[in-house]
Amino acid sequence: MKTRASKLLGATLATAALTVSLPVAVTAHADPPPEPTVKDLPNPDGPGCDKIKQGMPGNSLTSLATKPASAALAAIPAISTFNAAVSGGFNPAVNINSVLDNGPYTIFAPTNDAFAAMDQAKLAALKEDPAALTSFDYYHVFLGVLGNDTVKGQRPTQQGAPIKVTGDGGDIKVNDTAKLVCGAIQASNARIFVIDTVLDLSTAPEPVTAAPATSTDASATTTTTSVAPAESSAAPTTTTSAAH
Repeated sequence: MKTRASKLLGATLATAALTVSLPVAVTAHADPPPEPTVKDLPNPDGPGCDKIKQGMPGNSLTSLATKPASAALAAIPAISTFNAAVSGGFNPAVNINSVLDNGPYTIFAPTNDAFAAMDQAKLAALKEDPAALTSFDYYHVFLGVLGNDTVKGQRPTQQGAPIKVTGDGGDIKVNDTAKLVCGAIQASNARIFVIDTVLDLSTAPEPVTAAPATSTDASATTTTTSVAPAESSAAPTTTTSAAH
């Protein structure tokens, strides 16, 4: 009897302990995860940042740092026209948001004023041509996340044609015509540079390529110059042979 009573008492206590412990475990797992925090973000630079912040919650751009590129673009009222161009608003057949959200990308987003300054007939034609609109969108994007002091140089865009970025800090130009308004604005997988001019694919700079080997045939001398690969610091080698 004592053994049977002991077993019954032990089982009762174990059940009671389990009943008490379960709500604690469930409550712990039910707690929401902590909100992501954004620390030490550089402030976007440029002469028009105050205007770009207008309409943003708290007149701040830092809240975009946890959003993917498409959500960040959609949250900035001053570039709503560009957002329409990349998200199906211009043409339902052209929506590259899923691509932008698979960054990292650097995005040059023209302001609404920049689109208003375009030839409106050309803009209307762009909206009607899905292939041209896709090329247009991708010409404003290149792979990589770069800041104000590292973005300069010639970069191949997702369209394939290059763009040229010069300057640094708040004084940046793209293709010698578009000026920085505000950037770089941090998204979770992108940096957004707001610019004052729509980039024109027809005026893309010529790609920078290594100089080909050259041969000069003078009256008595032939000179052949071979250039070392770009990643090498070796000096070019020159071979000169006298003519017979």
